[in-house]
Amino acid sequence: MLLGHPGGPFWARKDDGAWSIPKGEYSPDEDPWTAARREFAEELGCPVPDGPRTDLGSVRQPGGKVLTVFAVDADLDLAGFRSNTFTVEWPRGSGRIREFPELDRVAWFPMAAARVKMLAGHRVFLERLSCGPS
Repeated sequence: MLLGHPGGPFWARKDDGAWSIPKGEYSPDEDPWTAARREFAEELGCPVPDGPRTDLGSVRQPGGKVLTVFAVDADLDLAGFRSNTFTVEWPRGSGRIREFPELDRVAWFPMAAARVKMLAGHRVFLERLSCGPS
């Protein structure tokens, strides 16, 4: 399972339970697969690899966002990984704006390890991937 570790100061010292599926937001009139490919390219610096695609469906996260997830069965060399960036005031209240990568690391994990590394709200997709979407 390919997972990304969020960049920025909030996530810097978090590991288990912090990694996520590469993702991003899309508008209601945008095709989810088109948005997923765009966000993947922005967060990893390369296009989605060719391979069979599986639609893993959607899940509302605890914060209210809805994730629509796809899996692609393919090999991907992570050597050229580079993420887009975001800016935030850091330290908070300092007035200094700093730039951080959206993802500071990406890695392949076996399913059991991915379950430990992933955000709790994303783990349902592991089950769907091994059993098929519900």
